[in-house]
Amino acid sequence: MNGPLRLSRAEARRLLVCAQGLDGNWQLPAGAEGAAHVVERLGYVQIDTIAVIERAHHHVIWTRHPRYQVTHLDDLLSRERRVFEYWAHAAAYLPMRDFRYYLPKIKYYAEEHRARHWLAENRALAKKVLARITAEGPLGTGDFEHSGDQRGPWWDWKPAKRALEYLFWTGKLMISGRRNFHRLYDLSERVLPSGLDTSMPRPEESARFVARRALQSHGLITEKQKDGGLSQTPRVGKALAELVEAGEAVIVQVEGLEKEALYAWKPLLSAPRPRRRQLHLLSPFDNLVIDRRRAEQFFDFEYRIECYTPGPKRKYGYFTLPILWGDELVGRLDPKAERREGLFRVKKLVLESGFKPDEAFWRALARKLHAFAAFHGCNEVLVEETRPVGARAALRCALKG
Repeated sequence: MNGPLRLSRAEARRLLVCAQGLDGNWQLPAGAEGAAHVVERLGYVQIDTIAVIERAHHHVIWTRHPRYQVTHLDDLLSRERRVFEYWAHAAAYLPMRDFRYYLPKIKYYAEEHRARHWLAENRALAKKVLARITAEGPLGTGDFEHSGDQRGPWWDWKPAKRALEYLFWTGKLMISGRRNFHRLYDLSERVLPSGLDTSMPRPEESARFVARRALQSHGLITEKQKDGGLSQTPRVGKALAELVEAGEAVIVQVEGLEKEALYAWKPLLSAPRPRRRQLHLLSPFDNLVIDRRRAEQFFDFEYRIECYTPGPKRKYGYFTLPILWGDELVGRLDPKAERREGLFRVKKLVLESGFKPDEAFWRALARKLHAFAAFHGCNEVLVEETRPVGARAALRCALKG
């Protein structure tokens, strides 16, 4: 090849959507096995606590695996040990097969001054916490009595909770499961599957893993766009160059982004085009849009989550979901699942300026809303506000038909 492969913006978007398993061509096994495939393909699924609709980690998997049930992820964590919890760019579910590549990060936390100093200063408490877990099995923070009167934010956690978290970050403990969404901690050796490779990877191994993981899960990356919270891994640039030389990756230039040095995962360049456009209601923490700069670069979609913005200052809503239609982000939807009443509210639907929805779009959106409502145990969809105003009648009609 004489120079970089040139891609249009639309071709680049198709590559990103295909890599993320959102183009309709990804065939998944049923049940928890399909959920495991999603986590392994994406490399991580971010955990989030907001529950105005189903929590983000379940939402992200369901988007790609419509037969997914929330119990599947619990099974993968606590029974099958196909995933583990750790800190990626945020708290996340990670493929257990990738565990060894997080060992350098665990080692970093173990040697980091704050953790080392606190555990040294509270050696007796940490030893007591470990002794109880060793004797009793997995325990949560609620299983330890509060000692002292401090309450409040992170730095005022009760001492036992701090001990649990520091022992988790530094690798002595892992998350064995969850009880009512609260973590249960156990000894790492009792959580890790027998036979799992737990050897510390060499720096060049880590670099190849990070480069390959980012390329496979995103399809198109810059040298700085790492994945799974391993952005500090050195030598990734060299690993990308080696993948290009080996024919696994291709240097590309995207229309309008000529100043960006981009790498594409070669097998995806020949992937079949989708038979029809897919519509998805993406979580704010979905892997396709979690990098807000990337969403703006490739999709011309400026997106910010507004749940932390005071109500009067919100432009779109509390927890808006980007709407993916084919390879375009065409709007956002602010939902609320009222599970007891069986009602799924579309509090606000806002379409992007310049987007002209056709009948196929309204039918696809209606189907997706009915399916998404059912995922939340709701049997009725109520549309409140829309922009443009006329969209309300079109969507209500599609929902009825």
